[in-house]
Amino acid sequence: MRRRRWLYGAVAGAATLVGAGLAWREKQASQQPAPEDALWPLTFAAPNKTVVNMQHFLGKPLLLNFWATWCPPCVEEFPLLDRFYRQNISKGWQVLGLAADNLADVEQFLQRVPVQFPVAMAGMEGVALSKALGNLGGGLPYTLVLGSNGKLLQRKMGRVTPDDLMQWTVLS
Repeated sequence: MRRRRWLYGAVAGAATLVGAGLAWREKQASQQPAPEDALWPLTFAAPNKTVVNMQHFLGKPLLLNFWATWCPPCVEEFPLLDRFYRQNISKGWQVLGLAADNLADVEQFLQRVPVQFPVAMAGMEGVALSKALGNLGGGLPYTLVLGSNGKLLQRKMGRVTPDDLMQWTVLS
């Protein structure tokens, strides 16, 4: 009988410790800033000689696309992203292309493939930024969907599809 009580007590004690550990871990995780929080204070130079302030995009859903002119899937999806922007701007959607590239190549590309959404220069630091935002391999294109509250809703490595865009419109 004593052995049984001791066993019950040990099991109850272990369960209490596990529960306390899980609660502590959850509390620690909730206190950590989300990776996308580091994005909002940033500013980027734009090819048109203006400055793109990320704070400007808070309050509306944002499709953020990391791309480069030397990336074939990036170049292929650019007209699709522009069409998405034009079709959804009236619904509050924003699109920003962050180029992990050099200014001269981006300017030349935008002359051939003009888009209505803003494009900004992240340079090669853009790859590091995309990694901090979940792009573990550092490949391009890399697209994020951020809600109007600035929180990450979706991420996509590789070229986006019309189906991706259609599904994302309901996330905001």
